[in-house]
Amino acid sequence: MSDTQVTWLTQDAYDRLKHELDEKIENRAVIATRINDSREEGDLKENGGYHAAREEQGQQEARIRHLQELLRSAKVGEAPKNDGLAEPGKILTVRYDGDDQDEKFLLATREEGAEGGLDVYSPDSPLGKALLGAKEGEARSYTLPNGNSQKVTLVKAVPYAV
Repeated sequence: MSDTQVTWLTQDAYDRLKHELDEKIENRAVIATRINDSREEGDLKENGGYHAAREEQGQQEARIRHLQELLRSAKVGEAPKNDGLAEPGKILTVRYDGDDQDEKFLLATREEGAEGGLDVYSPDSPLGKALLGAKEGEARSYTLPNGNSQKVTLVKAVPYAV
């Protein structure tokens, strides 16, 4: 498995996602019962409850598959070291060239930062890829969606703690 397929998670995030997966799997029977009860009401073309239950089932199954894949490829580890390097699991403070204000975000998967209230940038995003391995004070450039180049300076990198 290559590093691009690995999802880095703290133990807390892994446990939270595993709990969500277990709850969704247990809830399958409830939705199946609602579908069956709605089906018995008659004409399926005009049965809003049936269609709503089927849609909910589809969304839940998609989330179950996503969580299973995420947890299957997860590498659970300790929080990263407080060494000033930009890496997954850290809160990065950056300053864009030509801007006076700093921006702060978590470099991780969306699931990792679900409860932190911070914006989350993927290590696979253009900005994430540009900053990976940068040291505090180091400037890097990356390509914006419009094709222009943006320079960004890593001001600070600290481990994320929930």
